[in-house]
Amino acid sequence: MTSRRHFLKASALGAGAMTLAPSFSQLFAATGTVGEPKRFIFIRKSSGIRPLELALPSFSEKDKALDEKKEALEVDLDQHELPNWLRGLDDHKENLTILQGLSAKMSENVHYSFSSVMGCFKSNRNTLSAIKRATIDFELAKLFPSPFGHVELSFAGGRTGIVSGYSAPAPQTRNYCYADPETARSELFKSVLNPEAVTSDNDMLSFLRSKEGLKESGIAGREKRRQEVHLQSIESIRERNEKLIEISGSLAKFLPEIDPVHADGGPNASTPEKQAAMTKVMVSALKANLTNVVTYTIDDLGTPITGLPGNEADRVGIHPLGHDEAFGGVPAWKTREQIRISHVNQIKTIVEELKKTPEGDGTMFDNTMIMYFPENGETHHGIGLESPFVIMSGRKCNLNMAGRYVRLPVLGVEGHKTLGNWYTTLLNAHGNSMEHYGDLDLEMSRKKLDQTGPIKQFMA
Repeated sequence: MTSRRHFLKASALGAGAMTLAPSFSQLFAATGTVGEPKRFIFIRKSSGIRPLELALPSFSEKDKALDEKKEALEVDLDQHELPNWLRGLDDHKENLTILQGLSAKMSENVHYSFSSVMGCFKSNRNTLSAIKRATIDFELAKLFPSPFGHVELSFAGGRTGIVSGYSAPAPQTRNYCYADPETARSELFKSVLNPEAVTSDNDMLSFLRSKEGLKESGIAGREKRRQEVHLQSIESIRERNEKLIEISGSLAKFLPEIDPVHADGGPNASTPEKQAAMTKVMVSALKANLTNVVTYTIDDLGTPITGLPGNEADRVGIHPLGHDEAFGGVPAWKTREQIRISHVNQIKTIVEELKKTPEGDGTMFDNTMIMYFPENGETHHGIGLESPFVIMSGRKCNLNMAGRYVRLPVLGVEGHKTLGNWYTTLLNAHGNSMEHYGDLDLEMSRKKLDQTGPIKQFMA
């Protein structure tokens, strides 16, 4: 596991410094919003979601034809059966939206999107210089400040500890993330578990914070400015943690307990066990008001899958699975479905935990949106033609879309909407009135079709 000391040293001295947190003043600033905060959970999966996997099995012949032709379609979910892998959400259909037809060609596709699917820009194979803007999760976190501002979790590549993330707080900067449940728990609840570590310092950080340290590091120009931002972020983390020490007593009641199998990064924990533990930590952090925005990379092509029902004895590889390789005699399509079911189980847990937690005149879920989507588009080798979303939204989420299956017109025709339109919708509905978020689509531009602004049919 990567220790916090090792991570900060490596990232501070490395070629591309990561911005670790917004300024402390931002974290607790008044936002102008009234009442309970809104919460946003982005769950990224790899290897695509094929649009037919989201089609409703009980479509009428007419609706099925429209869906297959990728023409505009909208139906109420309470009149239909859900696909098998989504049936864990049957009891929450009134909160569910299946959104089809968004394009994401301005994002990176094929195997990986890296930061680009959250920021609507080309990522140039994950280079730091290609990060064009703050990703949508960080933009939403600005609207609803919290002690941690934004929390990123990841099971990508089987990593553990604190590692580089996929979200971006600003151009040419990269976030960090917690890559196993034990690390997430120990860092998010450090003020309860180890208050001495929160207030401790070391000579290396003191040196790096000084102008002398910057001079000795031999960097200049834009790299020096990045380094300065990075060092300011280290200081903001310390200030935040000192504030959390003051309220550690009230935080203690939210401290999650996870099984000993997750110690030291959980090398012997199965994938379902890891997912359940990470979900528990995430929900606890939300209940403790440590964050209002979470981005969770639930898997990528390098994530080892173990303990999957139907393949309990196998170590399933997502990449060969995407090329239709069978594991343990189970067809690839069936194993891919089982992986999605395991993801939906986590979504169901989040929904039900928040629905039983009182807030205002309702529950925490009333103010929460969960978005589950393929980071690379519509198939294993995504091309950005479609980026399906499964969305769970509470009754106070400022959008008019729950309880429906919605297919938007296909790319290149009037009425089509892009990933940028969807993110603009989220921002406009929750207090940021920007004209458009993200890069524009070249095909829509060539055809002089309208592609800016929110998706008006979803605006409450």
